[in-house]
Amino acid sequence: MTIARSQQIDLSVTPYYHCINRCVRRAFLCGEDHLTGKSYEHRREWIANKIKALSETFAIDIAAYAVMSNHYHIVLRVDQERAKSWDSIEVINRWSEHFSIPVLVSRFLKGECSTSAEVKAVDEIIEEWRSRLHDISWFMRLLNEYIARESNREDGVTGRFWEGRFKSQALLDEQALIACMAYVDLNPVRADMAKTPEQSDYTSIQERIQKAMNKQACTLLPFVNTAKSEAQEAQKETAIPFELNDYISLVDWSGRAILQNKQGSIPENTPPILQRLGIDEKDWIKHIHYFERQFPTVAGNIDKLRKLAKETSRRWIKGMGHAFEPLPG
Repeated sequence: MTIARSQQIDLSVTPYYHCINRCVRRAFLCGEDHLTGKSYEHRREWIANKIKALSETFAIDIAAYAVMSNHYHIVLRVDQERAKSWDSIEVINRWSEHFSIPVLVSRFLKGECSTSAEVKAVDEIIEEWRSRLHDISWFMRLLNEYIARESNREDGVTGRFWEGRFKSQALLDEQALIACMAYVDLNPVRADMAKTPEQSDYTSIQERIQKAMNKQACTLLPFVNTAKSEAQEAQKETAIPFELNDYISLVDWSGRAILQNKQGSIPENTPPILQRLGIDEKDWIKHIHYFERQFPTVAGNIDKLRKLAKETSRRWIKGMGHAFEPLPG
């Protein structure tokens, strides 16, 4: 049974969500069609660029992404407080980057709204736009419509490009977040499209590694830094709660475990981050192989899943059997 979107995306529960969308009839989003020999590789850049462009205007940050041949993954963090901090002019400017604005709002910008009724109507429009600018459904709508329109135009066809509405998973805690990010970043390795994370084109892990090596700023959601300054301390609330080096080491270790492709075969030198998160190595490998299958709509530790089930009047949430143990303390 389809679960209502309101039960899948609830910012009072978590700001982190994993979103996935797949092409209809296994059509090629990117990559090369081996039946026709036609290459769609350039479309990878379309979607990666559009994800980042939308993130710049929405109050939604990108924690991880991977663009595959017929689907893509994104891990998003919604910053509702940032959207609330925008004044009316900023909301209008951000919305107008994607949509034309009505005459009434244009008159407001020129200072031509003279009656209280007009001002009230403009305020209501702006507040609706503000809510949409931190809404995952609107973010995904703009992303998917753009890719569908450009792909259909290039292919000379009309009709549906995506299988249906996007799928989303709520990520309730640090364990779920890091497992999902690693699952997304290692998609090309699991699909045998790349041998190492740094060779995985159009993934967040490759982008983070390249930016770090070249000492360039990264536009993706940042990781925390233990070299704490006042600015970094203020940013801590909205940063990924791990160090970048720890995460890169974890993804590299996990990628080698995947490539060994043997049941129970795990590389030596388990990353300390797994120990800090209380995750068993074998459980971790299963999670990054089957994360999407194990946790169809929500991922987290067993206590949080039970709490969510109670709050949403459900006896069971699929994934409880694979849930993480709560962190000690």
